[in-house]
Amino acid sequence: MNRVLAAVALASVAVCPLAAQSKKADCTGHAASKAGHIRSCPSLAKQIDEVLSAPLVARAHWGIMVAAMDGTPLYSLNEGQLFQPASNTKMFTTATAMALLGPQTTFETKVVARGRFNTPANLTGDVVLVGGGDANLSGRSIPYIAPAQRPKPTPGGSPLPEPDALRYLKQMADDVAKTGLKVVNGDIVGDDTLYPWEPYPQDWSIDDSLWGYGAPVSALTITDNQLSLKVAPGTAAGQPAVVSLDPIAPYYTVDATNLVTGPAKSSSHVQIDRAVGSKVLRLWGSIAVDAQPDDEEIAIHDPAEYGATVFKSLLEQRGILVTGVARAKHRLPTDARNFFTASHEALMLEPRTYTAPKPAPSGCANNCAAAGSETVLASHTSPALIDDMVWTNKVSQNLHAEMFLHNAGAAVLGDGSTVNGVRVVRAFLTTRAGVDPDDFVFFDGSGLSGHDLLAPRATVRLLQYASTQPWFADWKRTLPIGGEDGSLISRFGKTALKDHVFAKTGTLGEARALGGYLECASGRTVIFSIMDSTHMPHSSDDMKAMDKIVELIAAAN
Repeated sequence: MNRVLAAVALASVAVCPLAAQSKKADCTGHAASKAGHIRSCPSLAKQIDEVLSAPLVARAHWGIMVAAMDGTPLYSLNEGQLFQPASNTKMFTTATAMALLGPQTTFETKVVARGRFNTPANLTGDVVLVGGGDANLSGRSIPYIAPAQRPKPTPGGSPLPEPDALRYLKQMADDVAKTGLKVVNGDIVGDDTLYPWEPYPQDWSIDDSLWGYGAPVSALTITDNQLSLKVAPGTAAGQPAVVSLDPIAPYYTVDATNLVTGPAKSSSHVQIDRAVGSKVLRLWGSIAVDAQPDDEEIAIHDPAEYGATVFKSLLEQRGILVTGVARAKHRLPTDARNFFTASHEALMLEPRTYTAPKPAPSGCANNCAAAGSETVLASHTSPALIDDMVWTNKVSQNLHAEMFLHNAGAAVLGDGSTVNGVRVVRAFLTTRAGVDPDDFVFFDGSGLSGHDLLAPRATVRLLQYASTQPWFADWKRTLPIGGEDGSLISRFGKTALKDHVFAKTGTLGEARALGGYLECASGRTVIFSIMDSTHMPHSSDDMKAMDKIVELIAAAN
């Protein structure tokens, strides 16, 4: 027997709901067997069995669970086994943040003068840009607007301009200039000490650190801690390619001496690399003279340092003399406990609403008194948490999910470390949501860690619990909608399920996941989680099988 067929026979449980007891579904009712299991609804079980036995997906490991909105199981396959959740992790992180922090929580970034004013125009000391956990110091338009609803340029007109990526830093620099400050006899400091400096959670791949989706985590986040790098061909074959970074700032050096323009219709091969700890981006290869520009998102090595560098430049552009340098102020981690053990320590969440995490005064981590007097020169308040959460789940933004995790740890435990954030999420899931503590292991908030593990039934339990909470409507609208927006915009759009799937995607290496809510043919809504691992590399056949299974579930219910 095919091992997938055997797995279905041994581990599959399906309940044939009343709505599915029709000739179309070919369900014949259900009854408990002697072993206490529920016999499967023949049509749905058989159809899923056929999908999973196809040669291109049969060698992957699959886990599925479907339940009614009240949690009643409708179908399951390996529902208690562990899989890599990838970005399905974000549902657990954001649900925790929604429940504990609240949808209207905001985060404040401050510019403070630390030192002594000799005159109102002359500061002996530092100007400090203090990160408060705001993920949206960028040109992003908030709130999120579905692609179909976004303004369109007039026919033949130019594309609508994007907001300035540094607009909020520029506003704060304007406010500093309005105070009359003219000379800073000191440094410009980027302070991210709200979180310990743990830029990369455990088991994030070194390969990811170059790219925007693997950007380092910092309480002072500027433009998603990434820059837009564009490679365009020169005007003729053999000429150097044209490379640009946006926003333009004195941070990275680009070495593109070995990147050339290739002949028309030739293949384009552009390679990008940055040595660990280096600020030199090296590009090589070729781009065809008639090719479209290649756009990439490049991670910022040290976001706090970058923020200080940019802010120093902005102050100087406004006529403020800075005698010192731009530098970062980090708080190094001091917790030496084993991560797994510490994250599993019991935590009783108090029955109260937690307030937004706040940095220490001026961001100084230890002896603030020694820093001298302080004056707030400017500040910026973030959009509401719910608005950022919509963006985070819709487009599956890794960095923002990590910041939700750290902000939860800072709010509940007074310290925004990774392990504290994970501990808070675990406490919320096990003591409030009723998730089995053995059904999940998290090492981060986004799912980019290869150590993260999750059982499909844990996802279903979270989704069922969320549906009973007062914040459910807000949280559900953060999920991508099939055929409509976010990471599901290109899935289910050509089927009857368009606008009827509300689910979070997940992709990591050879693992994939999809979990959420499904409006079925009968009009009822069910909860589902589909996960697979060890599928063939560089293949989307498992995703196609996953989507087909969703269609089968909708038709049978």
